[in-house]
Amino acid sequence: MTTTSLVRAELARLTATPLARLAFIALMVVPLLYGGAYLWANRDPYAKLDQIPAAIVDQDAGATLDGERVDYGKDVTKEAIDGADFKWTETTAADARSGVRNGTYDFVVTIPHDFSESLVSAQSDDPKRAELVMTTADTNSYLASTIAEQAGKTMRTAVAERVGKQAAKTLLVGLADVRDSLGDAVDGAGQLASGATTAADGAATLADGTGQLASGAATLADGTAALPAQTAKLDDGAQQVASGAATLSSGLQSARAQTASLPADTAKLNDGAQQVAAGNKTLADTIDAASADVESLQPVDAQAVLDQIQAALPEGVTLDEDQQAAITKAVTDVNTAGEGAKDTYRQTKSAVDQLRDGSAQVAAGTAQLAQSAPTLASGIASAADGASQLADGSAQVADGTSQLASAAPTLSSGASQLATGATSADEGAKSLASGLTSLESGSKELASKLDEGRTKIPASTSAQREDQASVISDPVKVGDDNIASASNYGAGLAPFFISLAAWIGMYALFLILKPISKRAITAVRKPLAVVFGGWLTPALLGLVQMVALFFIVRFALDLNVVHAGATIGIMVLASATFAAIIMALNVLLGSVGQFLGLVLMLVQLVTAGGTFPWQTLPGPLAALHFALPMTYSVDAIRQTMYGGSLSTAWSDAGVLLCWLLGALLVSYLVTARQTRSRTLRDLRPSLIG
Repeated sequence: MTTTSLVRAELARLTATPLARLAFIALMVVPLLYGGAYLWANRDPYAKLDQIPAAIVDQDAGATLDGERVDYGKDVTKEAIDGADFKWTETTAADARSGVRNGTYDFVVTIPHDFSESLVSAQSDDPKRAELVMTTADTNSYLASTIAEQAGKTMRTAVAERVGKQAAKTLLVGLADVRDSLGDAVDGAGQLASGATTAADGAATLADGTGQLASGAATLADGTAALPAQTAKLDDGAQQVASGAATLSSGLQSARAQTASLPADTAKLNDGAQQVAAGNKTLADTIDAASADVESLQPVDAQAVLDQIQAALPEGVTLDEDQQAAITKAVTDVNTAGEGAKDTYRQTKSAVDQLRDGSAQVAAGTAQLAQSAPTLASGIASAADGASQLADGSAQVADGTSQLASAAPTLSSGASQLATGATSADEGAKSLASGLTSLESGSKELASKLDEGRTKIPASTSAQREDQASVISDPVKVGDDNIASASNYGAGLAPFFISLAAWIGMYALFLILKPISKRAITAVRKPLAVVFGGWLTPALLGLVQMVALFFIVRFALDLNVVHAGATIGIMVLASATFAAIIMALNVLLGSVGQFLGLVLMLVQLVTAGGTFPWQTLPGPLAALHFALPMTYSVDAIRQTMYGGSLSTAWSDAGVLLCWLLGALLVSYLVTARQTRSRTLRDLRPSLIG
């Protein structure tokens, strides 16, 4: 018997009776029903989330933000209902809770009464987190509860983005205001620096002026220091003049009284005249000696003194009227006394000079006096009158010089005090100039630092702040760059369920197929042909199943397939490999091997990584992930179906081919042994025929 005849005979056996044909068709359809129906049911469940009933309860009482009333709970409710991601119903808390219990709603989202108040509290001194309460019941569906959790996270993200945008916008507006205020502060600091510069210049000028004042006041003090002694000397001379004038007046009065006896007394008069001439000369010499001291006295300008004192004072400090009047009076008294003394002295000097000359003439003319007695008597009378006037004038001079002597110490003391005050003012002005220089430097540094800080705050317009607030509130955008994308949830599960359908299809076929023909083993005794013939029948039937399943997946369910030919090839290779494995188990262990085929399918349900990533498996199961064949069929179909790496698909196909050849080798070795000898176990009838 040839391989072809073995295949033909097995197919003829499977279709020999109507019941056999019905069973054969039913088993052929099993993988199509399994793979097609399951993928159909799970083709795109996320597209129908809007059919999941959910309730939303808005208990939010609202809040006040920046003087305006806000109600975030109302906004969240409106966005959820308008978004229609689920079949939302706005209801009361009692209805929502009972609805979750009886299955009317799969889950409930409750917005508490303090929701808005908590959200706006971020801008207060007592911030609180807002809360969304999710009410679920796993009796409705565990996945529905999981979906509800994701819905709550989506709501939370949307609310956080909105509130974050508002907070960021407020912050950015505040920063813009701070930047503007810093600009004003920079301008003010610049003006302060400019004013400090001007003030420093003024203080330097003031210091120069007070220095000059101190120097002038010192000179004045030095000049007035000798004034008391000079005025005392002048006073002594004036007193002597007054005394001499009084004596002269008294003598002339006596002479006048005695003019009657003048001729008799001419000789005596000549002697008296000589004495008078000598006294007058002495008096004139004394007055002449004091002439230089008196004439050296110069009047002091009261306004100049006031101006120097005013200029020496710090900026903003002025003399009041009483102080100005006192200084002016003191200077005026000194000037008046000095001028009076000088006038009196000049008059006295002139009178004394005249007296000296007259007495000299008197002395010279005493000889002629006797001859001119009547005329002399008359002259004596006139002289008596002049002497009286001279006595009065000299008395006034004496009074003036006494006043000058009295005022001179006060003037000298005032000049000394003025010099001391001017020196203190000079030191204060220098300190002021130094302080203002420091102020100028500090204010310039302040302006520089403020401007530096202002430039670090970016300038922005209202539109820019809006964009910045959007970015701050939602800084990360997840881009979609899927280099090998499944079109939907069904497409994501397809590689796993196609592989599982291929295994189930082979497992079901071997319920009615004979792994190998024992008659052929006995008759032909060619183990390779027998094994190949036993494997080729399910392999061909598997090819039909896989092609039919591919058309269901691609066209009936409209799941996208990038590499159609490669996908069909992997599906057929996986089916043929599973056929060889199940056949080897049956050949080696009989009905026990058939049962192990079921066990192996269940193990691969877990380890193939068809639903969750294999990295989530426990350690032992993760190790089996790399050992069992369905792992590689799932991965290969993913690569060809989603447009992934074809080199990886070829690698997976190589592993499947190794499993195929290994299983056929096991079947060949067992079959070869049976062609040479049989065991009691080989002769025992199989439980499956």
